[in-house]
Amino acid sequence: MTESLTRKFAEKLTTTRVDDLPPDAIEVARQVLLDALGVSVAGVAEPSGLGRITIDYTASLGGKADASVIGGGFKTSVPNAAYANGTLCHALDYDNTWWPRNHPASPSLPAILAVAERDGASGAEVLRAIVLAFEVQGRIRLASQGAISGGPFHHPGVSGAMGAVAGAGVLLGLSAAQLCMAFGNAGSRAGTVTANHGTMTKPSHSGIGARMGVEAALLAARGFTASDDIFGAGELLQTFYGAVNCDPGLLVAGFGAPYRMVTPGVAFKQYPAKYSCHRGIEAAITLSGKHGLLAKDIDRVEVEYPPTKLVDRPRPRSGLDGKFSLQYGVAAGLLDRRVGIDTFVDSRRFAPDMVDLLDRITIAEDPSIPRDFADAWIVVRVRTHDGQVLEERCADLKGRAGHPPAREDRLRKFRDCVADMMPDADAEKCIRTVENLAGQRTIRPLMTLLRNAATG
Repeated sequence: MTESLTRKFAEKLTTTRVDDLPPDAIEVARQVLLDALGVSVAGVAEPSGLGRITIDYTASLGGKADASVIGGGFKTSVPNAAYANGTLCHALDYDNTWWPRNHPASPSLPAILAVAERDGASGAEVLRAIVLAFEVQGRIRLASQGAISGGPFHHPGVSGAMGAVAGAGVLLGLSAAQLCMAFGNAGSRAGTVTANHGTMTKPSHSGIGARMGVEAALLAARGFTASDDIFGAGELLQTFYGAVNCDPGLLVAGFGAPYRMVTPGVAFKQYPAKYSCHRGIEAAITLSGKHGLLAKDIDRVEVEYPPTKLVDRPRPRSGLDGKFSLQYGVAAGLLDRRVGIDTFVDSRRFAPDMVDLLDRITIAEDPSIPRDFADAWIVVRVRTHDGQVLEERCADLKGRAGHPPAREDRLRKFRDCVADMMPDADAEKCIRTVENLAGQRTIRPLMTLLRNAATG
């Protein structure tokens, strides 16, 4: 009998061992883990209160004390911890991304960490799970890359849930047959919608993906049944992304040769906002600094950008909604010459200079700019009151996929994220532990540090 597509996919995962993974994949796995932990700790203090609501809600659920809630000061069940930590990781929209578009860390790493903490998995096994969880998500997005990003479904609840299945499943030691069942189960749990961008629900998509994926894996370990070929006969990709946009065979063709977290690589965000806004932010910061622009100098602003959905928000409803507004990101870059966590608070959104400048920004899609993110650019043009026309074009975004930040820049981001949230000594211990994760007998001491962050 011919082996199904899902079974082939599962066999790739269950037969790949730590020693099979190339050193460059292991290195990226360490990097994305530290990045995710930093933004998760920072997510506890997300300005709108999302982090604290998530922690308080999770505490109210109870549950066996198996896995840590980052910044919560308590343990809960594996699914509950996966949900909370997934939501915290995506709370600031500061977690890494790549192309085809996805947030690979926030839905999968919390599932992996929760299972690993409960079961005492080694650091090497955690790294294996991370690489494979990322590969699954990358393969799903590769196989559905004809679907335009910004469609009705948000990836963390679809491909992200499958990454959580893979990461949790390999740590649980699922057989290929069991992993097929877990994928099938997750297929009925998948689905988060982009209509919720700009609200607290959007970050919870990663929490949902983490919870649904880990639950599907835990149920499969107990013999729970589902479709055994969700990616083949079950047509999961076609259901979410449209048949004309999908080539399911790419799930397995060339699997791990190279691993997609190495090529095309992972993008490390420099700003806590939707990635489609980053080039506009960077161009605006550069332009304002280069010419010493002040608010009083600016008559109007024009932005040319590639065909992109979801970022045309001329008057965002809140600071949180500003993360998804190209206009707001450009305005903040021009006015403040920096964009950080405190950019996306209501007091900044509704400050007089911001309100005034937003009314004088126009954006226009330029169909000549490539739609594919890797090849795109954005132009920010400022017309001053004295008649000057100043322009900045951003194509080579810092930290983009294939061009990872230097170690000192990655560590700076981590330290900035956890500053005031954990003692410096604990922050440095986290860095050392993650950078030497392959030699760690268990991740439980690391999770203790993270659990106690922000609780003093």
